[in-house]
Amino acid sequence: MRPTTLAEADLAHAFHPQTNLAAHAETGPFLIARGEGVFVEDEAGARFLDAMAGLWCTGLGYSEPRLVETARRQLDKLPYCQSFGGRAHEPGIRLAEELAAIAPEGLTRAFFASSGSEANDTAIKLAWYYGVARGAPERTTILARRRAYHGVTVAAASLTGLPMMHGGFHLPHPFVVHLTAPHFVQQARDGETEAQFARRLAAELEEVIDRLGASTIAAFIAEPVIGAGGVILPPEGYFAAIQPILRRHGILLIADEVITGLGRLGSMWGCNHYGIQPDILTCAKMLTSAYQPLSAVLVTEEVYTAIAAEAGRRGTFGHGFTYSGHPVACAVAREVLAIYRERDIPGHVRAVAPRFQRRLALLGQSRHVREARGLGLIGGLEMQKAQDAARLEAAARANGLIVRAVGGDTVALCPPLIIAEAEVDELFDRLQSALAALGD
Repeated sequence: MRPTTLAEADLAHAFHPQTNLAAHAETGPFLIARGEGVFVEDEAGARFLDAMAGLWCTGLGYSEPRLVETARRQLDKLPYCQSFGGRAHEPGIRLAEELAAIAPEGLTRAFFASSGSEANDTAIKLAWYYGVARGAPERTTILARRRAYHGVTVAAASLTGLPMMHGGFHLPHPFVVHLTAPHFVQQARDGETEAQFARRLAAELEEVIDRLGASTIAAFIAEPVIGAGGVILPPEGYFAAIQPILRRHGILLIADEVITGLGRLGSMWGCNHYGIQPDILTCAKMLTSAYQPLSAVLVTEEVYTAIAAEAGRRGTFGHGFTYSGHPVACAVAREVLAIYRERDIPGHVRAVAPRFQRRLALLGQSRHVREARGLGLIGGLEMQKAQDAARLEAAARANGLIVRAVGGDTVALCPPLIIAEAEVDELFDRLQSALAALGD
């Protein structure tokens, strides 16, 4: 019999990502019908404050008319143009130019893809290609961290340090070596300070490089703040300790700014906040406020020049996607950057973040919570009992609030950057009620 409702059609034909598919067959879909600002509504008209900005991505909230109109105009003018063989269009050229102008110092070139996973996949290939270009083809190992999240393609999922992304997929592939998660609460030794913990992680990095041989390692990849692995902030002095080691051994540093990039921490980039100087940077999500699929890989001129010379020797640079630099997505991204400038979105984040972080810290006093942590407009509640993360997510939804259980033990918060102070209070009022609903 043909399904008669959307829910029935979903259960009959849809294949959901990142979902317990067996449980979904029993519970059915959570149908979202519309959104405006920081709120979404389901099919029945029930309203939810989206404290996850979709998937860490709708930075300018829902139904921003300027982005809708920009997409419509570009669809009328040039709905598609490929980028292979030197083909180009104004939105793509101007977006690359604008990203280079605001990127961390030294990043001058932009390669476009459609998702964070594709961007990190590309970053791996660029690191390998760069090694070949400079006469070091044996540099194939990529260093990552446990609990990190870098995507779900075969290569990006291998970088990801979360077992749930590996089981059943024959992952991770052996080109990745995972180091200790920079998670002070869980990984620090008794009596160890954050600074001492950071030095120990740097010593571990040095030891791994010595053991594997620096000549075999292409790159080290890191999120400034680990997102989907549990909203984990690096310990004091962490990046300052590891960067000189990487430079000394000629190992590229890839900054995964898919979540932290473009204002989430109150600075344009997480690299700005932590003093990171990457050779390659990946961004996505808030680049278009999720109104179009688009990601970017930014590289230094040194990396680009070496790759361009190698491509010249081989006759082409053999990497790219059908939708690389899609003109509609690039046009929307340019409008996003224009709104950021005109409305000073990073400044707004800095203005409301203290209230957000104060309310978050107060929830850390709950007996259900092991630690409350965050920075800017991102936060996490690590639960005393891992199973309580999923329970709190469900209780929050019942209370008109969308949060997400991540990393196996943490509830993440990542609202649209446009959230007002009154909406911050509404968010935490609802979350506090949900936390109380967990009972004894």
